[in-house]
Amino acid sequence: MSKRAIDAVFEGMFLLTDIRAILRETAPLHDLDEEQRRQVNSLLDDLGKKVLVIREDLVK
Repeated sequence: MSKRAIDAVFEGMFLLTDIRAILRETAPLHDLDEEQRRQVNSLLDDLGKKVLVIREDLVK
């Protein structure tokens, strides 16, 4: 695995941690306001990019 892919794994974990923090703030119903939805969408977009990097490296 390349350094690029390893970095993407760790960056993806940090993004998931950020999503988890939002979910903890909104527990137990997880009723996100507009700003939280925007944040989660942005985090998920970034996470998708990290997953693509990992996939490209592992499934050549």
